[in-house]
Order: sequence, then C-alpha cells, then structure tokens
Amino acid sequence: MAGRANIPTNNSALIAVIADEDTVTGFLMAGVGNVDLRKKTNYLLVDNKTTVKQIEDAFKEFTAREDIAIVLISQYIANMIRFLVDSYNKPVPAILEIPSKDHPYDPAHDSVLSRVKYLFSSESVASERR
Repeated sequence: MAGRANIPTNNSALIAVIADEDTVTGFLMAGVGNVDLRKKTNYLLVDNKTTVKQIEDAFKEFTAREDIAIVLISQYIANMIRFLVDSYNKPVPAILEIPSKDHPYDPAHDSVLSRVKYLFSSESVASERR
C-alpha cells in the first residue's frame, strides 16, 4: 500500500519514554529500557533540573530514530513542548501522552485525541452531505 509507514519487523522496535522518575522507573522495571552501543538510551528522566531544550532534543531524537515505534510522553511534559508535539505528523513512531502520578491526564490537551475528534467531525460533515 502506498503511503504506509514501515515498522521494523526484526523484533527491534522500541518504546521510548519521556517522563518523571517514577514513570520512567516503572517502564524500566517492565523491561522497556534499552542502551545501544553508542550508550544512547530510549528514555529521558525529567526532573526540575531538566531544561526544555533537553526535552526538545530528546523528543526530536526519539522521533527520528528508526528503531523506535512508540514515544510515551507524560502529558505535563508534552505541554512544555506542545508546539513540537502538535506539529509532529508521522504515524511512526506514534506519540502517546500519558498521565503521571502528580499530574492527572487532561483530554483537552491530548494532541492525538484532538486529531481523532477532528477526523470524526470531518467524516460526519462529509457523510451528511451525501
């Protein structure tokens, strides 16, 4: 099929995580962590010393890597780089915003949910015209 995204099929697709310490630790304990030969990890632990530039750089790096299929990012961190998250439009890696222990999930700020709502509202308008 034309325009379909290629997902690595050699069992090497990774999940990247950009989140607070508790969230990253939980995912690492679940086996999500990876360190490659260049000592690059597939996660960024964000604390009060982490700059927005570091978060932006990690997001850009994770979305450019071919071995990453999903980027999980805490929603409050995604809000810090909302312009990057909202402008990202590739299907792979998929960007999923997740809640954290200290910051509840707000569906009004979720870029994926807003895109889905937009698509369904466009389809309903198109089907009404028929």
